[in-house]
Amino acid sequence: MTEDSERQELLVVTGMSGAGRSTVGNALEDLGWYVVDNLPPQMLRPLVDLSERASGSLPKIAAIVDIRGGKLFTDVQEALQELRASARVRVLFLDATDAVLVRRFEQVRRPHPLQGDGTLLDGITKERRRLEELRETSDIVVDTSELNIHQLATSIAEKFAEAEAPGVRVTIVSFGFKYGLPADADLVADMRFLPNPFWINELKALTGLDAEVSAYVMGAEGAHEFVESYAKALAPVLAGYQRENKRHATIAIGCTGGKHRSVAVAERLASLLRAEPGVVVNVKHRDLGRE
Repeated sequence: MTEDSERQELLVVTGMSGAGRSTVGNALEDLGWYVVDNLPPQMLRPLVDLSERASGSLPKIAAIVDIRGGKLFTDVQEALQELRASARVRVLFLDATDAVLVRRFEQVRRPHPLQGDGTLLDGITKERRRLEELRETSDIVVDTSELNIHQLATSIAEKFAEAEAPGVRVTIVSFGFKYGLPADADLVADMRFLPNPFWINELKALTGLDAEVSAYVMGAEGAHEFVESYAKALAPVLAGYQRENKRHATIAIGCTGGKHRSVAVAERLASLLRAEPGVVVNVKHRDLGRE
């Protein structure tokens, strides 16, 4: 057993208020994690020390840390940096668009923690500014804008149910550029250089999951060469993620509407990446059901 595997594991759950921290905490508890809510950053070190004295009875700990800690929250980056030297620490950041966050607060009729005498949007803007650096340094970013509580819980289960297994879990997401980029994408590839099956009458109503569309897309000039080359380029990246203990990666494949080209390429890329050692691949087609 390596020294790193013997160290205590700590997952810090943070992010925007209203982005789903409570849902994630409940999902982690269902997976067997010991979850502590609303913990000041200064208490992270004592929490890890306490778990180590528990002789392994608390192997996986998740601490929910957020701006409800007030002034104490300002020390979160320093606390995390100090912890990484002696514990296996990962940071999960939950995000959502401003419009979605406003709607969620309005639905529960609660003010934003930083709202004060201003509007909901004022509070959200202040929080986003304060969390900008933390988001940039987080290990995993999950955009919950289009997820209900059940979908979010399922996403967390997919990411952490087998978190102790070696390797990296890759999610390949097909999407349509006209609906916006996936906010949690680590890498993005644009398939709009390929001819669009939308303009072929017999293919328009089909999707990239249909054999006819897949054959048309992958048979286009440059398609096969791109996917093969992209998979080869990703191989050292994914190997590096494993060396750096980055266990999750999201690769977004886009086209105009997210129905034909991106879907076909995402499926082909997934089949190639599954051959890479230590890589587990999951495919999602974000915009396939849109009109």
